[in-house]
Amino acid sequence: MAGGAQLSVTDMRRASRHPVDYSVIAEHLMHGDVKLHVSNISAHGFMIDEIKNIGRGDRLIIRLPAVGRIEAYCIWVTEDRAGFQFERIIRLDDFQTMIQEMQPNPALRRRG
Repeated sequence: MAGGAQLSVTDMRRASRHPVDYSVIAEHLMHGDVKLHVSNISAHGFMIDEIKNIGRGDRLIIRLPAVGRIEAYCIWVTEDRAGFQFERIIRLDDFQTMIQEMQPNPALRRRG
């Protein structure tokens, strides 16, 4: 029996991403607490910039508004950015509340 999350990103890359400017402390298995800057987020995952000690396949646990603690896996890395997939999809009502808290600037919020 295989362990760990069964991740599939082929269809999720089209998920609606919301631009955010949000700093968070993540728990990294090997590096302990790591400060991250989240630059966009969707119900399936998020992207960070200014990466340090993050590699493809790394697991993090972060705490998000309205969602609480959630595990995420690094699925891609470039020179200065990394993309993570949540271990579960965030419920719509929690996601909307989270975005309201993460995007205090109304100009960043999606209309409709």
